[in-house]
Amino acid sequence: MKDSQTEGITIRHAVPQDNVLLAEFGAQTFRDSYPREISPQDMADYLATAFSPQKQAVELAQPGTLFLIAESDGQVAGYAMLKEGPPSIHLPAGDQPIELVRIYAHHSWIGKGLGANLMRACLIEARNRGCDTIWLGVWEKNPRALAFYHKWGFIEFGTQVFQMGNDRQTDILMYRSDEA
Repeated sequence: MKDSQTEGITIRHAVPQDNVLLAEFGAQTFRDSYPREISPQDMADYLATAFSPQKQAVELAQPGTLFLIAESDGQVAGYAMLKEGPPSIHLPAGDQPIELVRIYAHHSWIGKGLGANLMRACLIEARNRGCDTIWLGVWEKNPRALAFYHKWGFIEFGTQVFQMGNDRQTDILMYRSDEA
């Protein structure tokens, strides 16, 4: 997929051999997003479990899970992770939901349209898979991400706890139906 709004970006489906790339890029972008907000030990513990190459290999192999990798000149600029299946929470709409688990961009690409490219690709994938609702959890203290999701028609419908080591974070739950 290529989007003319951000020249030079291509988006591809991840393959099993991308597990190391996803682990390294995911850990770095997560660390860049929360450098002062999380204790160093909680961050290290979380990154070790959430972004190991082994964990990424398991996620890549899960049925209904898809990673979309955005690249520019052969370098990773960002990625998104989608996961089909029944959510652990009650959604206010939709019979066939898909979760937007992650949407990450390298700091040098933030504000340059990469997020929009990835979101468009996610919405197309959801539609192609017959999903009628896309939902996500976003940290309550991330105003940039909240504004981005609101711009894309996501509606807040609750909260959930996100455990970061010993630190309990609050995520705002949001959804967007296919009609949005």
